[in-house]
Amino acid sequence: MKEKSTWKKVREAFREVHLWLGLACGLLVIVICFSGTIYVYNTELREMASSELYTVESPQNGTRLSNEQIIAAVEQSTGGQVAAVRIPVSGERTWQIAVKQSGQEDGRGTTYAVNPYTGKVVGNISDTKTATSEFMRDMFSLHRWLMLDHIEEPIFGELPNRKLGSYISGTATILFTLGLLTGLMIWFPSKLKAWKQGLVVKYNANWKRINHDLHNTMAFYSFIFLLLMGLTGPQWSFEWYRTGLRKTLGTYQAPNTPRPEQPQSVVPADSITNAPLTLTDYISAADEQLPYEGDYYVTLPANSTATVSVAKNKVGFFAPSAGDRLSLDQYTAAVLTKEVFTDKPFNERVAGSIKALHMGDVYGQFTKLLYFLACLVATTLPVTGTIIWINKLTKRKKKGRKNKAKNS
Repeated sequence: MKEKSTWKKVREAFREVHLWLGLACGLLVIVICFSGTIYVYNTELREMASSELYTVESPQNGTRLSNEQIIAAVEQSTGGQVAAVRIPVSGERTWQIAVKQSGQEDGRGTTYAVNPYTGKVVGNISDTKTATSEFMRDMFSLHRWLMLDHIEEPIFGELPNRKLGSYISGTATILFTLGLLTGLMIWFPSKLKAWKQGLVVKYNANWKRINHDLHNTMAFYSFIFLLLMGLTGPQWSFEWYRTGLRKTLGTYQAPNTPRPEQPQSVVPADSITNAPLTLTDYISAADEQLPYEGDYYVTLPANSTATVSVAKNKVGFFAPSAGDRLSLDQYTAAVLTKEVFTDKPFNERVAGSIKALHMGDVYGQFTKLLYFLACLVATTLPVTGTIIWINKLTKRKKKGRKNKAKNS
């Protein structure tokens, strides 16, 4: 009998580990990945269900009100003070304006959708609920906590159900990631000349071979995206994992580390000039520092020494999700701090993109589509993998019966 090669023995060992990892987390992976597949397009589906809050018809002359006219109209109609403004580069989208009422200290206030051509408030984004938004909330709960947060009474001792669900989903994700790595080892053929077999699906073969090829080939093409999802996901479940990830990236800071001192606006001594500049002034200053087209999110100063925070994001099918940030003096629009994402060290860019790397909007709609397809593949892997396992068990049983018949 020909002795097995070392590589073949290693592959068989990985195959056994891969099998038990898959059986341990298969059902949970289906639930987590299916809900994740849908949640990739959470923003788009929510906006589609409430399109009147996010889209607006541009008038024939295409002239909108000035920034100051829009703010004044919103403050007059809501009776509050504008705290932040989201300004889209597209003329066919509404502005989103956060308004705080008198005496309201906590939170960002209420966010309204505003027609920039009339200054009219078209709806309250903060309070709007639709069947789609409720469904997406459930999908998030299913993905993150397996919907255990919907159960009031603790299931396991004093542990909150939300935390329990997070622990279970996080553990399943870690097992899935290990399954990906062992699966990659199995994918590599014993003979290098046969490597092309793992890149194609033989649709003209029998159904068992097609199922086997779908499992191997689709997993291979989705591997990088699934690995990124798997490596980033558990940080929301386990503090030790989050700490380890930050230490690996070199961005960890101990809880008692003093925070850097935040810049402040310098109040002019002259009482005549002791007044903030306008939103238009802040946008102009930001355009000089960040000379490209993009959406703005401007947080206006809450008191006399606060700064103006400006975030700007590029737009487009391939646009990166990470934006650039400025802090401006509210009286002079002088740049106090400037953070250009591409200028940061690689490890800081990765650390600042963990959420984007997990959810798929690293480069706009392009990577969202890739993540959607990859997550859809991940949903099928436990199914196709289980079928492969059942087929092999059946084959072994048949072989055992034949051997038994020969020996009898």
